[in-house]
Amino acid sequence: MAQIDIEHVLQQSARLGVDLVAGPSTGCRISRVEIADIGSLDSLSAGTLVIADVSALPSAYRIDIAIRQASARRLGGLVLPVASPIALTSRDLAERGGVPVLQAPGRKASDLAVAIDRMVNDQASDVLTRARFALEKAREAAGGTAPDTVDAVLAATGEALGGKVRLETDPQVGWAEEAAVFIGEVPRGRLVFEPAGQDGHAGDDAAGLALPGIAAVVSKVLLREVQHRFAPRQTSAELLAQLVVAESSRVDSLADQAYRLGFPLQLSHVAAWLEFTDPGDADHHPPRALQSALELHAFELFENRDELWHIAFIRDDALIVSSERPGRGDHQRRLREVAADIADHAQTLAGGRWESTVGMGTPQVGATGLRQSAAEARIAAETAVASGRIGHIVATDVTGLRRVLLDFYASPTSRKLLEDLLRPLDSDDPQKTATAVRTLLAYLSNRNSPAKAARELLLHPNAVTYRMRKIEKALQLDLDDPDTRFAVELACRVRLLSAETR
Repeated sequence: MAQIDIEHVLQQSARLGVDLVAGPSTGCRISRVEIADIGSLDSLSAGTLVIADVSALPSAYRIDIAIRQASARRLGGLVLPVASPIALTSRDLAERGGVPVLQAPGRKASDLAVAIDRMVNDQASDVLTRARFALEKAREAAGGTAPDTVDAVLAATGEALGGKVRLETDPQVGWAEEAAVFIGEVPRGRLVFEPAGQDGHAGDDAAGLALPGIAAVVSKVLLREVQHRFAPRQTSAELLAQLVVAESSRVDSLADQAYRLGFPLQLSHVAAWLEFTDPGDADHHPPRALQSALELHAFELFENRDELWHIAFIRDDALIVSSERPGRGDHQRRLREVAADIADHAQTLAGGRWESTVGMGTPQVGATGLRQSAAEARIAAETAVASGRIGHIVATDVTGLRRVLLDFYASPTSRKLLEDLLRPLDSDDPQKTATAVRTLLAYLSNRNSPAKAARELLLHPNAVTYRMRKIEKALQLDLDDPDTRFAVELACRVRLLSAETR
């Protein structure tokens, strides 16, 4: 004979519409369900859960008699399908006699009997019913107006399943997991069910059916919340990315857009540039999902900071901008803390496959200053990668030739003019092109001396002379002219600063 415990019924109180008003909540076994007159309980067998066939509130005396009979017959419990205050004597009798007394106001006795009978005699049907009820509760909670909607969904479904449903955070949860929770394409974790009481097996079965659907609801709720919280910041970040890479002629119009959006360009800005590298394959590009997950982590990190923060993605790299009033101090240090956290999280998300190299610019004021700081940060990151310092955090060198070259490198127009000078040296073989540029730079930086250039390049002077003859023929420029020599040397340095890091 199939049996369940009274705990099983109470765990499903939200679905069944019942409440315990007297007597024990554990220990009583239920083997069958009967609808019976409250005064005719002496003919029922032990383990029967009685649903009283009443339409009005019985008197306290009749309830006392019913509890005494139920105790004597060792019945599974007494359910009153009406709302009635239970007298103190009835409560004492129920507790001493071990008879659970439940109320189900507004429920039809026949519907209640069918629902509980399924729990007793048809485990599969009960599991399906519980799973369906949990999904209904998840959708109801998701459509509500509670400020913490995800918590409301988890609480409602946990109650429906007879336990606790929680979100276990795991940034590497796989798409194939049935209860995986994603925010868009960003992995968040998985739903876990923890049964309450002794009815763990049935609860686990229902949870196994319901959790994938509940996870889908939670994922949608999280996506909606994230879009609501971070949409303005994403819009500003996209504009900052355009401002950083735009031609100089577009800076004023983009600055006007920023002011209209309420972004305070007049503040002091400092930028960090994150370059992602796969040590095993330099040509491998980071997956788009990594950017989405990193963006969400950054947004949540920014919420706990006093400064104004943005993160934007420019091709495969990330740009982090911190803005605050000028002269506050320690601006670069605080940027370093945040950039290090984001870089560490990127490595966690990628399972250690990707290295994040961080370049940091210097604090600058206004739209032009923002572009300058971003250019500094990018140069620092690319130089670190080129010099083999992958995975490090590198600040901009504020002295030396690199500082002078930043203005040229930051301006797409200036960079294009310098690149055009060397375009005749370009070929289908990148290594051949790089060799020509290095030879030319060594020759010019040593005042057109083949012998000195040869010592720098570890070549024979005749080899340098031979190469330079071909280079001068290709360029069609007078390298003895001081202005021409300066322009070509500058072009070589900018080319090596840029091209070698690609």
